[in-house]
Amino acid sequence: GVALLQKLRGMFAFVIWDTEKKELFGARDHFGIKPFYYYNTDEVFMYGSEIKSFLHHPSFKKELNKEALKPYLTFQYPAIKECFFKNVYRLPEGHYFILKDGKLDIQQYWDLHQEEKDMTLEEAVNFIDETVQESVATHKIADVEVGSFLSSGVDSSLVASILKPAKTYSVGFGTSYNESTEAKALTDILGLHNTSRTLTGEEAFQYFPQIQYYLDEPDSNPSVVPLFFLSELAARDVKVVMSGEGADELFAGYIDYGWHSNSMTVRKLGEALKKLSQSKRHKLSEYLKKLPNFPGKLHLLKAVQPAEEYFIGQALVFTEEEATAIVKPEYRKSPSVKEIVMDKYAKVKNLSEIKKMQYLDMHQWMPGDILLKADKMSMAHSLELRVPLLDKKMMECAEVIPTKYLFNEHNTKYAFRQAAFRHIPKEWAARPKLGFPVPIKDWLRTEKFYQIVREELSKDFVGEFFDQKAVLQLLDDNFQGKVDARRKIWTLYTFITWYDVYFIQGGNKPQVA
Repeated sequence: GVALLQKLRGMFAFVIWDTEKKELFGARDHFGIKPFYYYNTDEVFMYGSEIKSFLHHPSFKKELNKEALKPYLTFQYPAIKECFFKNVYRLPEGHYFILKDGKLDIQQYWDLHQEEKDMTLEEAVNFIDETVQESVATHKIADVEVGSFLSSGVDSSLVASILKPAKTYSVGFGTSYNESTEAKALTDILGLHNTSRTLTGEEAFQYFPQIQYYLDEPDSNPSVVPLFFLSELAARDVKVVMSGEGADELFAGYIDYGWHSNSMTVRKLGEALKKLSQSKRHKLSEYLKKLPNFPGKLHLLKAVQPAEEYFIGQALVFTEEEATAIVKPEYRKSPSVKEIVMDKYAKVKNLSEIKKMQYLDMHQWMPGDILLKADKMSMAHSLELRVPLLDKKMMECAEVIPTKYLFNEHNTKYAFRQAAFRHIPKEWAARPKLGFPVPIKDWLRTEKFYQIVREELSKDFVGEFFDQKAVLQLLDDNFQGKVDARRKIWTLYTFITWYDVYFIQGGNKPQVA
């Protein structure tokens, strides 16, 4: 029963039928590493790790959830509790359910809040280092060879340096968007083997409908594209790989947590302002808002402003007003951005602004985007993806590290990087976060790719959802260099491609010519 969940660690999504109690018990792991969907109506209850598994069931009614579209345009991923398919829901991370006599009861079993401990920087770095090594060793247990994804960033580099796998894998796009060169340089230093591949725009667009098929719901994070091909590359050799997801959320690695100036003076002032009382910070933020722009204003404003006023996670594509303007009236009724995030903020209202933002990312961005695409793209190639930096014990470690060691005027993810210095060259450990660099800006200003997108956005059914004239004008203006609307166009293109696959083409796997 429920007591079982306190003994589990790692990634899981499961159900157990209790023959004596005549009840169905199911749960999803602490962070939402593995997906869990359920379809719930008066007539039937279905569950699975993929929505597409429901499509051919005679009791499943395939219907678009109109309320999901507008929030998606802002967040870039499915952001509300009900999926893009009507009556399909995700079991939230860290939750379990019991279904008995037709009644569904969902409860949270895990949500960690621990007080920061008083410790020195060296103690913090030691604790992080020991915990990372233990987690990698634990996740390494397998009856098959375990490989590793490798980018130019600190997270995957640290995992690979500790794991020391026989094989590492990297991909990139051409010269300006290619991390595989740096990955190869690191593996040469560490004495590891690296297999890399340079991807083309032609491949990306050729496989894009298939990528949306595997995702089940639209996700316009551009990194789904290289992740799909990276998984295919690794799956040629191994069945299990490790990756570096989780460190940015646990150890404060995002610049959006307050890293908006290159001036050390401004950054030090920002850290000092964070120590003011909440009322004084609020007054100061109101004062700063009224001032004309000056170097460092954004950094100082974010240092004193309540996170709830501006932070919705690591992606903001269309503002709420822009999304409302571009969708047709029948798609404007949906939960507001504030309604989507405020229940998370309410649980951490007394914590620091950085802790609030980390919490929101852990419960919104991570399960909604990062972990979803990681699982879907790897499992598309029957590849098991393990994330040792996103682990219950890693979370227990990160929670007690003083915020001043997580994020300060010196760097994001400060103490974590200090731990990484012990395993990889400083050049790698100190690098800023890049994510998966994807050249969508170049693609959308290249004639042949622009025409592919324009053809998709010109289809008749597009006008059912959007002001089609405004959509095509945005695409054309971007192509001509009048505006930089790459993320907006990619988000629109992603949804239309996904809808085409699942509702126009019938939901079957698209064939690649």
